[in-house]
Amino acid sequence: MADKKLETPMLDELTTGAWPSFVRELKKVADRKPMVQDLLGQLELSYQEGQGHWKHGGIVGVMGYGGGVIGRYSDVAEEFPNVAHFHTMRINHPSGWFYTSKALRTICDIWERHGSGITNMHGSTGDIILLGTTTPELEPTFQELCRAGFDLGGSGSAVRTPSCCVGQARCEWACYDTMALTYDLTQTFQDALHRPAFPYKFKFKCAGCPNDCVASIARADMSIIGTWRDDIRVDQEAVKAYAAAGVNIERDVCGRCPARCMQYNGKLSIDNRSCVRCMHCINVMPKALRPGTDTGATLLIGSKAPIVQGALLSSVLVPFMKMEPPYQELKDLVDRIWEWWDENGKNRERVGELIQRMGMRVFLEAVGLEPHPDMIFHPRTNPYVFYDEFFEAEEEEPEAS
Repeated sequence: MADKKLETPMLDELTTGAWPSFVRELKKVADRKPMVQDLLGQLELSYQEGQGHWKHGGIVGVMGYGGGVIGRYSDVAEEFPNVAHFHTMRINHPSGWFYTSKALRTICDIWERHGSGITNMHGSTGDIILLGTTTPELEPTFQELCRAGFDLGGSGSAVRTPSCCVGQARCEWACYDTMALTYDLTQTFQDALHRPAFPYKFKFKCAGCPNDCVASIARADMSIIGTWRDDIRVDQEAVKAYAAAGVNIERDVCGRCPARCMQYNGKLSIDNRSCVRCMHCINVMPKALRPGTDTGATLLIGSKAPIVQGALLSSVLVPFMKMEPPYQELKDLVDRIWEWWDENGKNRERVGELIQRMGMRVFLEAVGLEPHPDMIFHPRTNPYVFYDEFFEAEEEEPEAS
């Protein structure tokens, strides 16, 4: 069936709108790639029948690595033989997704020689996604990528490829160097990234400021979000300029502060002890307000999408930690978390689910952290407080001789 022109009337409907269509782009590739022609045929069949035709039937990879390749097989291979194998390769992206045009052309040229030519820039993990190749082509693709300076990313029950926002490379609000930390974590945890040994996946995502442009709070087992612990810097003349330009500071800045820690009476005053670092005021008046100078990051733990259980947002684990090389305090904490997770986690149980199951108190004791008021999932619902009582045995008086 792959030898003749396939009719795809249902897919063709997706090319009729005003928006760019992946179907139109795939058909351009199908003219030179029989694999893509069969891919379109199988997708048309799925649309007709209302069900997918990809199956999981084994683990594939490259020599020495347990992750980085996602096996994909067709259950209608007799009809579409060119997609009998359609494996996906995850390629470790550069921090901040900075590429030269030469690097992008190198990747595309390699994939044109060994695979379908289809890419996904980028997947939700952050990797470069190379979609569709056969088992015999995996090792040659990997070797050629390595010679070009690229490596596979994470997949399976492993550390997934760490990712970050552009941070201090382009953003004036970044409170630490996200790209340097991401590169360091990638190099430090190479073994955990390439050789899956965990109960399930573990994701690092690094955001330079509380705007969290990588949505780490919703998508990372460990969210590393830049913050500051001193006062917001205020340029009162610039505040007046915003007011003169028509900004209603009392309503749109002070009135929308979630902590209600700001007042404006011709001069902006901030109760920094009550500030929750939400960035709203800074986003509204970026020329007048800036983060403080004592910067670092808040560590949060436990977010995930709904698979085994429902979706979770990450919750605060360490309210403030300085983020400076060699990041040893962070790495030591991660090692303790992984040790506890390895020992107690069930198969396919994320670390946030394990904390829910066993309790935050048990988790904090295991990783050696003191409880802090910021470590809450939601306001308490139990009005009772229980205390652990410790009694010391009274020393017995020595008997008279």
